Amino acid sequence: MNHSLKAWNTFGIDQQTNELVCAENEQQLLNAWQSANASHHPVLILGEGSNVLFLDTFQGTVIVNRIKGIEITEQPDAWHLHVGAGENWHHLVQHTLQLGMPGLENLALIPGCVGSSPIQNIGAYGVELQRVCEYVDCVELSTGKHLRVGAAECRFGYRDSIFKHEYQDRFAIIAVGLRLSKQWHPVLTYGDLTRLDPTTVTPQQVFDSVCHMRTTKLPDPKVNGNAGSFFKNPVVIAEIAQELLAKFPTAPHYPQADGSVKLAAGWLIDQCQLKGKRIGGAAVHQQQALVLINADNATSQDVVQLAHHVRQKVGEKFNVWLEPEVRFIGPQGEMNAVEIIA
Repeated sequence: MNHSLKAWNTFGIDQQTNELVCAENEQQLLNAWQSANASHHPVLILGEGSNVLFLDTFQGTVIVNRIKGIEITEQPDAWHLHVGAGENWHHLVQHTLQLGMPGLENLALIPGCVGSSPIQNIGAYGVELQRVCEYVDCVELSTGKHLRVGAAECRFGYRDSIFKHEYQDRFAIIAVGLRLSKQWHPVLTYGDLTRLDPTTVTPQQVFDSVCHMRTTKLPDPKVNGNAGSFFKNPVVIAEIAQELLAKFPTAPHYPQADGSVKLAAGWLIDQCQLKGKRIGGAAVHQQQALVLINADNATSQDVVQLAHHVRQKVGEKFNVWLEPEVRFIGPQGEMNAVEIIA
C-alpha cells in the first residue's frame, strides 16, 4: 500500500512511501519502528519534512513524530523548558515571547519541529540552537531505553551534530531541553538587526525584525514548495577567502574563531546571475538565491539538476563548492547529497 508524501514535505515533491505512521507518543513511535525493523524495512523519522528532498519512492516506513508538550520550570537565573519533539518550532518561539521569556527571537520562522532543531543545530541571524540547548532526550529504538544527551555531548557544529552521525539511526529524539537566561542579551549582528539600538531594543522588536526579513526574502512553502536554505554557507580556509576577496572586495564574509571564514552562499549564487534560473519545474528563488523552489510541479530530478547547475556555476566562478543543507532521501534512507549533485 503506497502513501503519497506530497503533504509531508514542504518542497511538495510527489513521492510515495510504503507505510506512513503518525506517532503521538513514544510508545507509538517505538511500535512503528520495531514493526518495520522486524520486517527488515528501512525507517525514516520525520518532523515537518521542511529539510528533506525525497528522490524516489521510500521503500519502508515513514514515521511522523508528533510528540507534544511544553513544560516550564523557573529558576532564579533562567527558565528551563522541556519541549516535545513534535512541537512546531516557530510556535514555541512565539509562546516563550508571550510568556516574557526571551532568547529564541532570532530563530523565529525557522520551519520545522523542535525535535529536528538539534540535528541541524538550527541557526539564523547570529544565533544557533547550541546557545540555548541544555540537553536532548532520545529513546534507543531497538531497546526502548532512554538517553539524555547533554549539550556538550551533542557535538554541535555548523548545521551539524552527533544526531547526523553516530546517533542518526539508533535513536529517536523525543524532547529537547532549553535554558533561557533571565539576563537577556540581544544579538544584533546580521541584516536589519544591525540598525537596532542594543541599549533600548526589546525582544519583540528583534522578533518582528527577523519575521519581516524572512517573510520579505523567503518564499512561503504554501505558495512555492521549498526546504528553506538549500545550500550551507561555505566555510573556507583563510587563503581561499583572501583570494576571493582580492577579486571581489564586496563579498560578505564572516571570520570564524578557528581562523576560517564563512561566506554567504546566497551572494555567491546571485553573482552568477542565477536568480530565477529554471530547470523543469524547479527554480532559483527571485528574492533569495539560496532557496530553490518548486515553481511548477517540480520532480526531485528537476531539483537535483538545478542544484548541480548552481554548484557548477559557483564553483567555476569562485572555486568554492557548495554543499546542500537539505537532506536527500533515497529508497532506503538518507544519501550523500554532495555526491548526488556533484
